[in-house]
Parts: sequence; C-alpha cells; structure tokens
Amino acid sequence: MKKKVLVTGGTGFIGSHTAVELIQSGYDVAIIDNLYNSEKSVLDGIKEITGTMPLFEEFDLCDQIQLHNFLKSHHVDAIIHFAAYKAVGESVKKPLDYYRNNLLSLINLLGAMDKYDVPSLVFSSSCTVYGQPDKLPVTEDCPVKPAISPYGNTKQIGEEIIEQTMKAKDGLKAVSLRYFNPIGAHPSALIGELPRGVPENLVPFITQTAIGLRDELKVFGSDYNTPDGSCIRDYLHVVDLAKAHVVAVRRLLEGLNKKNYEVFNLGTGNGVSVFEAIKSFEKVSGVKLRYNVVGRREGDIEKIWADPSLANSELGWKTESTLDQAMETAWRWEKRIRNK
Repeated sequence: MKKKVLVTGGTGFIGSHTAVELIQSGYDVAIIDNLYNSEKSVLDGIKEITGTMPLFEEFDLCDQIQLHNFLKSHHVDAIIHFAAYKAVGESVKKPLDYYRNNLLSLINLLGAMDKYDVPSLVFSSSCTVYGQPDKLPVTEDCPVKPAISPYGNTKQIGEEIIEQTMKAKDGLKAVSLRYFNPIGAHPSALIGELPRGVPENLVPFITQTAIGLRDELKVFGSDYNTPDGSCIRDYLHVVDLAKAHVVAVRRLLEGLNKKNYEVFNLGTGNGVSVFEAIKSFEKVSGVKLRYNVVGRREGDIEKIWADPSLANSELGWKTESTLDQAMETAWRWEKRIRNK
C-alpha cells in the first residue's frame, strides 16, 4: 500500500517540484492549494512528467472546516506544508496579511493532524530565521535572531509553534527544512517558477527581463560589505531542494528521526552575489542583461550562505546541480512559457 503524502501549496514553485519527486519515489500525492500565487495548469505539468495526476482540492487552509472535511475523507500518512505567503518585500508592506495567513494556516493544520492521526509533518522554513548571522556559513546551531521582515518572523514563530506542539502531543513528529534560495526549473521545462505580477525573487526577474517582459532588472544596493557590494545568497536548484523533502518524509515515516522535532539547513554551502548570479545567467543564455543599481530594499539581509553538513551526513542529501545548470533550466522554462 502506497503511503499518501499531502502537499499543501502543491501547485507552487517548490511544492510542484516536490510533488513530482514524491510521485517518482512511489508515494501517493494529494495537493491542497488556494491558487493565490499559482495556476491550476501546473497539475498538467506534474502529470506530463510523472504520468500521474495527483488528487487536488482547491481551498484555503485558513478555512478550518474544509481542512477537517478533507482529512476526514482522505487518509494521509504525512504532510509537507508549503502553503504560505513568501515575499520578503511584500511582507514589509502587508505584515498583517502575512501573520494571518502563514500562522493561522499552520495552527489549523497542526490541530487537524492531531485530530485525524496524521503523525508526520515536514515544514517549509527559511534561512530568514537567522536574520543577519554573526558567523558564516550558517549552521543549525546559529542563534535565531530577531527577524528583519514579517515573512521571516512568520517562519520563526511557525517553527516555535511546531516545536512546542511536538512537545505537547505524543505521537506527532516534525522536521523543519530551512532553505536558502531555490532557483531553476524542472529539466523538462514543464514546471517552474511563475510568480504573479512583478517578481520579488531575483532569478524570475532576471529571466523576465531577458525575455523582454521587464524593461530592466533592479539590483537593490551595491554598497553592502561584500566583495562586489551586492547582496550574497546561497542559490540551490529547486529539484535538489525537492529531493530533500522526499528524504525528510521517508525519515519520519520510517522512524529514522532522532528527536520528535528536527531542523536542517538546505543549501549548497556557497555564497553567490547578485552580480555573480547575473554573470552566470548571461553566460548560459547568451543574453546581455539590462540592469540598474538602485537603493537597498527594506528587509534584505546583506549576506548569508549555508553550512549544509548536517543535512549531508544525517539525511544523506546534498545538492547536485551547479549555479549555471540552475540558471539554464530557469531560462529554458521562461522561454517555453513565453513560446520563444
């Protein structure tokens, strides 16, 4: 009997790639998504890649009644929780929206897991919980510092809610995966990152500028204390990231976890500046990018990259794709969706 994994936010960027990896690893996948920042057509891409159309229901996890009705009707062995608003810049402008959506949905989910005997949760967390770290690279032992953005704060509070719930409820166990910066697309170019409106993340802004959808890329700040003055991030391929979720689910389902709440950093271990990311894209695409340096963006961290050694040793997971490979898949995806 196949184990069933519920993927909340499963038509989103990371959720859709994870659904593909789960299906290809032999799991039965169900998806709940309110399509706030994604398209239902993503399901067709998942089916084309895997040969399987996952069970899908469209509703908001903040609706407790619909969530309870779903778990009453469908036996679920584990949940991977992606459903959240995710843009740092937007969260600074709309803090209440972020707190209401990201925390209420999580609280509803944990309550429903307890009621309907779903024992295992993988939580989509973020390196933003570290704020601007004192030491680099960042290990899981680095202190969680005051968040710079409401988005980062919802991830911090979310982790605290999960950890305290795991202590209070026997039989529940969870893993928080703190990812750094996922980029790229599935090598088939059938699914990828498709933000609504103006992208908040660097790589879709790069690809949309290169394809002619945006006049120019804005580089937020060139006066940071970094080698070239631009912000530094740890960019990992979304398919590598998706595979880590499959490993984490298996760890919980097979009882390989060492505590009922565990935390892992997911990154490459390499810091890449905004200007270096632009150069990588220009190299693989052959397109000279138009960009303009503007002022710093509120909520942005200066520099951060992962020490992924715990995930490497404990989960047996590590990134496989290079920055250039990730950029190449992102560009192929952008060209396909714009029919170019």
